[in-house]
Amino acid sequence: MSSPVEVRLSRDSVPATVKENSPVYAQNGAFAIPLSDDEPSLLRTIQQAGRKLEQLGLRDIAISGDDWTLDRQWALAMGFTDTRSTNAIKFAGADESELKTLEQTFRWVRELINLPSSEIYPESLAKRVVTEITEAGGEHVSHRLVVGPQLLEEGWYGIHTVGRASQHPPVLVELDYNPTGNEKAPVEVALIGKGITFDTGGYSIKSSEGMVAMKCDMGGAATVAGALLLAIRQGLDKRVKLLLCCAENMIDGTAYKNGDIIKYKDGQTVEIVNTDAEGRLVLADGLLRAGELKAKQIIDAATLTGAAQVAVGVEYNALFSVDDDYAQAALSAAQEVRENLWRLPLASWHQYQCPSAFADTANSRAQKGGGSGGASNAAGFLLRFAPNQGAGWLHFDLAAAYHGQANGFWAAGATGTGVRTIARLLRS
Repeated sequence: MSSPVEVRLSRDSVPATVKENSPVYAQNGAFAIPLSDDEPSLLRTIQQAGRKLEQLGLRDIAISGDDWTLDRQWALAMGFTDTRSTNAIKFAGADESELKTLEQTFRWVRELINLPSSEIYPESLAKRVVTEITEAGGEHVSHRLVVGPQLLEEGWYGIHTVGRASQHPPVLVELDYNPTGNEKAPVEVALIGKGITFDTGGYSIKSSEGMVAMKCDMGGAATVAGALLLAIRQGLDKRVKLLLCCAENMIDGTAYKNGDIIKYKDGQTVEIVNTDAEGRLVLADGLLRAGELKAKQIIDAATLTGAAQVAVGVEYNALFSVDDDYAQAALSAAQEVRENLWRLPLASWHQYQCPSAFADTANSRAQKGGGSGGASNAAGFLLRFAPNQGAGWLHFDLAAAYHGQANGFWAAGATGTGVRTIARLLRS
């Protein structure tokens, strides 16, 4: 078995034979990455170098030499990760243990998102999440699954409506991590994830090419589950509830249709004008449940809108909140862990941006992409269901969670972007 190839950071002048702006080059039987004083640019260069090494066919590398911080090693790991997570990287220094924890968690998150919908459907997603988090949290973890018709019995009409046409029944996962030992301890944070394990668009059907990557539409559920898993592994000492709103958005004679009206548990009515705007319908149930649990803070995450990607691209996640202090805490957490996050507009009046003559609101606008401001309008829809008029609530629209094709920074598939930010918020 061959030894891993060493990768160093180098302060030496780049040889004249090396192509200009190359992120990595061969040096004395190893590979070198040129150092710079601009840390954000350096981290991007290091991640590009990781991609280049992966594209060269390397499968096993080792950090070598000085100047490697945790962030720099992690940037290399992110670039060197292949779609199937078969590459290996040997970390170094005092941060080795923490980096291994990050790697273990991110591999699990990426696997969940990258697996096909034949393997990841609502109940299998629920079981995988419960198994992994229970293994990490032990006796501090309990859970319950609300499945199929039981959703109607408990009043979770959004999840049931979206998922009722699938052969795989919809599921609300409610997982409780309570390390306090007090069953009456308050819920400090409720994490809510969109778990649409496959999205055809329903009767507002997607194009064939638009449907190829829709196994990733449970990326919000994987992200918040991964954030909780990471925080537990890092020593989380507060009570957190994980709520995953899981369904397949499929088509048969029982599927919901444009013009249908859903009456939610709190009495609000929603007219369906686009069956492909289904994520917000299931998240509404999660927000209502978080309110019942009296969670002090609420974080939801979803691959919710294409409009967010138009606004911030695919290297940033979008953040929405009407709580300025909590939003700033999220932006600060993202900066601390070197994840890209950008706040987009959300005001109280956004909840009225999808009017309906037949219900309290529509689930979108009957326009392509939901019309102008589509990401903010989707967040405004969620604001209707957020407890306390949105105080203590954050909404992450995960524009950077998945790439359909490899690029100069990422392999094709899931990225895990957002996991570290939310985990940091949980531990703050």
